[in-house]
Amino acid sequence: MERRKHRRVPIQIQGLLLGNSHEVEGHTLDLSLGGAKFASDVEVFPGKTIVVRLVIPGLEEPLSIPEATVQWVDEQTFGVEFQEIPPDELDDLEDLINEFDETENSGHA
Repeated sequence: MERRKHRRVPIQIQGLLLGNSHEVEGHTLDLSLGGAKFASDVEVFPGKTIVVRLVIPGLEEPLSIPEATVQWVDEQTFGVEFQEIPPDELDDLEDLINEFDETENSGHA
């Protein structure tokens, strides 16, 4: 069994997915610095490269990942591996994952 390189968190945020000529809405089911699992109606297949834009609360513009390669597809869900993330976007993504982790691990009052 393959070990993941990046910590994955079960966070749900809106995503805008550009796989063909138009953007399709979807949302993450989980997210890491290396990729994500999405639920969406966008038509994809393993090996296809798509553009992913994540709508992160608190950021003025969606976080843009220009290259994400589809790894697997299962009905209305699919997994992508992020190929190149601009450094500023990577910092924002890392902050989001860390904040989620801290919230989940601090217990609920």
